[in-house]
Amino acid sequence: MDTKKIIIVGGGFAGLHLARMLEGTSYEVLLLDRQNHHQFQPLFYQVASARIEPSSISFPFRKIFQKSPNIDFRLAEVLKIDPQNKEVLTPIGTFSYDILILANGCKTNYFGNSELAENSLGMKTTGEAIHIRNHILESFEKIIGKHPEAVSMLNIVIAGAGPTGVELAGAFAEMKQYILPRDYPKADFSKMKIILLDGASHPLANMSSNAQWHSRKFLQDLGVKILTGVTVKNYDGQVVHLSDGSSLTTKNLIWAAGVTGNALPGLDQATVVRGNRFKVNRIHQVEGYDAVYAIGDIASMETPKYPQGHPQVANVAINQGKNLAQNLLRKLSGQEPLSYEYRDLGAMATIGKHKAVVDFPFVQFGGRTAWFIWMFLHLMLILSVRNKIIVFLNWSWSYFTQDSSLRLILKPSKNKG
Repeated sequence: MDTKKIIIVGGGFAGLHLARMLEGTSYEVLLLDRQNHHQFQPLFYQVASARIEPSSISFPFRKIFQKSPNIDFRLAEVLKIDPQNKEVLTPIGTFSYDILILANGCKTNYFGNSELAENSLGMKTTGEAIHIRNHILESFEKIIGKHPEAVSMLNIVIAGAGPTGVELAGAFAEMKQYILPRDYPKADFSKMKIILLDGASHPLANMSSNAQWHSRKFLQDLGVKILTGVTVKNYDGQVVHLSDGSSLTTKNLIWAAGVTGNALPGLDQATVVRGNRFKVNRIHQVEGYDAVYAIGDIASMETPKYPQGHPQVANVAINQGKNLAQNLLRKLSGQEPLSYEYRDLGAMATIGKHKAVVDFPFVQFGGRTAWFIWMFLHLMLILSVRNKIIVFLNWSWSYFTQDSSLRLILKPSKNKG
């Protein structure tokens, strides 16, 4: 039997779980990714707010698969797909496949506003989370140094009140309350504003009314200013112009207001649907292509329960990766593939110490218990035991001291010889 070559584009939750389930099989698997590591996106906000180090939630692919002889990795960005010749084009060469699986996720959506994209701070990669950390910490240093623009540097504006925006707002609010007075005892941060805005009428608009109420209360208790029913029209790096005609002065606009799929060129444009995602059938095949599949955030699968496609969350991506892996293994033994349907296990978000919200299918609640559940589940999702221990120790230290020692400004320096 000829060995089938599988190319997986993207090592996020979907691609990684798929590849791990194909370890030790007769498939020859090549994983392509622009990063050399898997990124644990749910905790990016903790990197951005200097609570944990990026290495704690980043996992090198070569380390993950070093004992898997049938799985190879290449650091490369896919430029184009050639489905006629079953090839993938990259800057380091062209790779052939028998089965192609697109799991390259999504990117920040600036809705075509190039000025907004240039001047705001996105957070879809580890590098971007580090950039936010550096940018915010540098702002604090300039404030203490009486920088002419110190007033605008005091304000942190977060666009998008989904889980990422809510978690960022809570983290920076706690930093203002507990950490900055100790780090900068001679500075006055009382005028510092953390502003969270969204076009919806409530934070966490996609969660239950219970979660919306609790999140608003928790954020307000921490001193976060919440603006709902407004969107960002433009941002020039100095002033945020809002849809209601008002404006905010800030040097720190974090953009968490939407994502769009990383649809790659080469496939029929008719397969690309709302959200720049590839339309797939119930066994993850891209419409019109027998040998091309898509899973995770890049895939749009319509089912009776989800006629508009599944939500772009980690649990969907993980389970789509597992389902496709099972189908590929069934294919080896001539079995019929299994159709996918998402079983919603709930959603959660954390706002601060003892402040979190949990939506389970059978119950919704917020507070201390929700916060411990959030911590436990996210800790269990982290890949390695070593990283679980490191994150747990960091969280434990922060829990008892209301502090961390991770506020490093790390930037690449130019080698002048």
